Amino acid sequence: MKIRPEEIKPKKIRFGFLVSGRGSNMLAIIDNCKAGKLNAEPVVVISNNADAGALEYAREAGIPAFHLSINTHADSSRLDDEITNTLKSHEVDWLILAGYMKKIGPRLLGEFRSKIFNIHPSLLPRHGGQGMYGLHVHEAVLASGESETGVTIHMVDGEYDQGKILAQEKVSVEVDDDPATLAARVLKLEHELYSETLQRVIDGKISL
Repeated sequence: MKIRPEEIKPKKIRFGFLVSGRGSNMLAIIDNCKAGKLNAEPVVVISNNADAGALEYAREAGIPAFHLSINTHADSSRLDDEITNTLKSHEVDWLILAGYMKKIGPRLLGEFRSKIFNIHPSLLPRHGGQGMYGLHVHEAVLASGESETGVTIHMVDGEYDQGKILAQEKVSVEVDDDPATLAARVLKLEHELYSETLQRVIDGKISL
């Protein structure tokens, strides 16, 4: 029987993840993959933290999960090679950073050039760069007296938070906000915007 073009399902993009903590953005993306909201498949999770909650979640979900760090590979070039080889052995198409607190190695960056995505809890280029992560970002936003902050989805290059911006959405800063309350509102938007942006890239609505 002849298959009509509209019946051919597009190949699912294979996602690999780099995380350092509980990986709540990773969990949201995996849930959206399972729900069919993302035409993608999570295939491997790597963390530099052996106790990361994201590793436990991945293993419970049946996703291969690995701890790779200076504790497993003291030489940085060997660690870079091992992370890259692990992703390639699982045939990863796109690499998704979800709270990964280490700089990407040169081989990994080269092998996955224009295929590494990251999320940042501010409107880059404001409040980005080395050391600007988690509550540090929200503290800086409040200290600056700005009336709005937000979420940025961007590509990863060789510098912290400098890659091409793919999407941004704003969050208002309330007069009674502290870093924790602001972080909670920004995180809720992160969980929505990351998956939405990845699917828009998959659909060809955002060009890399």
